[in-house]
Amino acid sequence: MFVKSIMIPRFKCQTIQAGNRVKDALQLLEEQQIDGLPVLDGDQYAGIITRYRIYEQFFLSGEQKDKFLEETRISEIATHQDEFLEGGEIFEHTLMKLRNFPLLAIVDKEMKFLGAVTRYDVLEQFQSAFGMNQPGVRIAFTSVETEGRIARLAEIAHQFHEHIISLVTFDETDKLVRRIVMKVEKKDNIDKFIKKLEEHGFRILNIHEDA
Repeated sequence: MFVKSIMIPRFKCQTIQAGNRVKDALQLLEEQQIDGLPVLDGDQYAGIITRYRIYEQFFLSGEQKDKFLEETRISEIATHQDEFLEGGEIFEHTLMKLRNFPLLAIVDKEMKFLGAVTRYDVLEQFQSAFGMNQPGVRIAFTSVETEGRIARLAEIAHQFHEHIISLVTFDETDKLVRRIVMKVEKKDNIDKFIKKLEEHGFRILNIHEDA
């Protein structure tokens, strides 16, 4: 999945112009209950302004609160002018960039603002990948790292008519072993399904039912 498939398009984004006062940005952040805003100069991307950045710059300025809010322009304290996305990135790669920052802008080759992707959007996709929003049985197990193991897992699930809600694999420290987390719909034959997995060399680590 690419970033552009989960981005908030411009017409749905809250933005603010670079020439506006810091007071205007803080007011909009408070009204919308969000942590950051894309800053624009006309249609051009000009950075990001965050609640944290406003507070930080105020304390560093040594100015009176009203003077700082009224006279400081957003362009003076905006950040991330050179950090943005172009939409073709794989969304998983954005998680590290958004780990300590609420959002990033998406721009075209002329730096025209197209939209934004937020940390919440990316985390929501990971929740979907793990099937966290659906009830079912989560089975964690390990498997030897050999060709055809995932195909064999799919065959067993098909044999028991299991509906796989999510399937995620992780590399283990031991390169010959892979950890797998699979979520399936809860059925009466789940015990037989798990026993079949064990018979075929899948070592069960944990079983948990999500309501």
